[in-house]
Amino acid sequence: MVRNAGSRVAQVLEKHERDLLTAWVDNQLKTSATRRDLIPEADLREQSREFLRRLRDAAAGGSLDDIEATSWQPVRDLLRELSTERARHGFTPSETATFVFSLKEPLFSRLRQEIGMDAATLAEETWAASLLLDRLGLFTTEIHQQGREDVINRQNEEMLELSTPVVELWEGILALPLIGTLDSARTQVVMENLLQRIVETGASIAIIDITGVPTVDTLVAQHLLKTVAAARLMGADCLISGIRPQIAQTIVHLGVDLQSVTTKATLADAFAVALQRTGQSVGRVRPPA
Repeated sequence: MVRNAGSRVAQVLEKHERDLLTAWVDNQLKTSATRRDLIPEADLREQSREFLRRLRDAAAGGSLDDIEATSWQPVRDLLRELSTERARHGFTPSETATFVFSLKEPLFSRLRQEIGMDAATLAEETWAASLLLDRLGLFTTEIHQQGREDVINRQNEEMLELSTPVVELWEGILALPLIGTLDSARTQVVMENLLQRIVETGASIAIIDITGVPTVDTLVAQHLLKTVAAARLMGADCLISGIRPQIAQTIVHLGVDLQSVTTKATLADAFAVALQRTGQSVGRVRPPA
């Protein structure tokens, strides 16, 4: 009689689900990888109960060898949700995988009790269970990594938004102070923010201040020129301020043509030019006697 490897695993999951859950949760609560500071015990028990239920159904309905099979979809869905959530809350990949790996001990113990002295069958079933939990544990680490990358990408996008504020200095005059390196991704954010503010305010002049940009090379200069060109297409002229002596020398050395753009050493100088072009002025008010 040919017996499928893992059939006893499915039987144990079906027959001893409650006892397995109790032993498994106890194991998790004893290990530091559970991070009880990040997950309430009630949530841990509910996640463990749901995982065991789906694991039982999947093991009963298909082979243990292929977790990509349709029958394992509910298990993968739960682990994907759990891993993504734990990544968001600060769990490490190993701490996340321990959720699955910690099931090995109680499951192996139950297999020994059920199979008894049949060493060959015990070895076969233990190996099948171990491979299954290893695959599921590795699956959690893959999803965890994707979750962390999503968090990092979202944080980078938020930082880009925060690092490119467009300020309305005066009626019809905007200022965009840049701090840090200006790369292609950030240039796109700069353009979008500036063009949006031009539309919202109807500004005719935008000042791009690069005082906080550490270096200006050919690529940075090209990004600046692209931003200036985009603003002009929206009907706003651009001034560039913050041209320090070393940056001026670098631009000349690189042969970058900024003759079509008005440049000033300071934001104050550029603001004065902007006021003049818009027919406005700022004057001192004498204090009352």
